[in-house]
Amino acid sequence: MSKILVVDDDQKLLKMLTRTLIYENLDVITAANGEEALKQIEVHKPDLLIVDWMMPKMNGLDLIRRLREEENETMALMLTAKDEIENRVEGLECGADDYLVKPFAPAELVARVHALLRRIEPSLNNQLLEYAGVRINLSTHEVFRDEQILNLTLTEFNLLQLFLRHPRQVLERGQILSSVWGYDFGGDDNVLEIYIGYLRKKLETGQKSRLIHTIRGVGYVFREE
Repeated sequence: MSKILVVDDDQKLLKMLTRTLIYENLDVITAANGEEALKQIEVHKPDLLIVDWMMPKMNGLDLIRRLREEENETMALMLTAKDEIENRVEGLECGADDYLVKPFAPAELVARVHALLRRIEPSLNNQLLEYAGVRINLSTHEVFRDEQILNLTLTEFNLLQLFLRHPRQVLERGQILSSVWGYDFGGDDNVLEIYIGYLRKKLETGQKSRLIHTIRGVGYVFREE
């Protein structure tokens, strides 16, 4: 199991990231600032760092820069609200391996985390998700049900990816909204039903059986009849 160190002084975001990554079967440890992160890195030796830029005591930029100066090549994903081109360049030049701007959808964060982990230990199995004849290739974004290719929008793809990562598990509405649309999603609450409808229509083309089932008052589950 890959070990992830999440470094952020925003406790609400830290809890959301921890919950999201644990749900992906990843081992998660946390730190509230760069100084605390250095201690965690020494003890736990994580495979990947997710680091906020703006933090007290030692910010994310200084943390990554110090690690690189010490020849520590642990993969690092920078999280920040700084979205100017010069900020991205600075973050990557200091030694970050990827850069994600807040606010972000957890589904994108998860995809980037898996992409970075594949660079550590490439595996075809990490690029393919399959259940009940539905297959997703994460590297090419191709989606099949049996031998029929499905053309999905990015949101539909992220929604299906979430279901395929957790087949037969009941996913609560709030959990799905947080994972696909973002932890601070404040849009129309009916958006989930709308996209479930879109995805069902594409999955059930040709009178194929239903795979996305409604659990009234709770959420949805992806399973065979």
